[in-house]
Amino acid sequence: MRILGVIPARYGSSRLPGKVLLDIGGRSMVARVLDQARRCPDLADVVVATDDRRVADHVHDLGGRAVMTSATHPSGTDRCHEALRSLGRDRFDAVVNIQGDEPFIEPGQIQEVCAALRQAPGGIATLAQVVTDDRDLDDPGEVLITTDVHMDALYFSRAAIPFLRDPGTGPRHRRFRFLKHVGLYAYTAAALEAIVQLPPSTLERAEALEQLRWLEHGHKVRVGLTAHPSFCVDTEADLAEARRRAAL
Repeated sequence: MRILGVIPARYGSSRLPGKVLLDIGGRSMVARVLDQARRCPDLADVVVATDDRRVADHVHDLGGRAVMTSATHPSGTDRCHEALRSLGRDRFDAVVNIQGDEPFIEPGQIQEVCAALRQAPGGIATLAQVVTDDRDLDDPGEVLITTDVHMDALYFSRAAIPFLRDPGTGPRHRRFRFLKHVGLYAYTAAALEAIVQLPPSTLERAEALEQLRWLEHGHKVRVGLTAHPSFCVDTEADLAEARRRAAL
């Protein structure tokens, strides 16, 4: 399976404008993501998909490949689809959507989602981590997942699922293996082509989670487990923490 790594790198950000070009320990954020993605042996190629010439020029100066995509895409999935089309859909069998704001993403985590994709009956895969802190269960910024016995997703939610009718005493995460979502996706070219044609769904609108559109239309999403930590840069505080980590 020839897999293309796509790093959606939109310049605009409501909370941290131009964040993909911000400096983190002497390297831009997008440069760090690109460096990490290139270290994954499962990827046949890696490309940055952006809507801003400044980002594209920066990536080219780094010796990387960038493609210009529409500024109106509602999601990284749509940007990945346009990138694949611009490079030629017959050149790659699948795409991994690598978040452009995770400067410390582990190549092993990308390998894990590629492995999950190879076993995915619906041609879509993502990752999850086992919850080890009850605070994640009450944080709407964290997305929880329930799966069937085959590790295909049943539902994604910003609420703690499943609901424990008898929580007992002590930490809830010790009474049930809760899973929280890791925002890394992989799709076969055929599955990607299908899901970008879907109209927004009621569940998607309710929870503001794009992946619910796929489930609501009957697409299976295989969930792989990862122990690798994830760290997204969304705010000034996150940026300060990223710079602290880079200096260690």
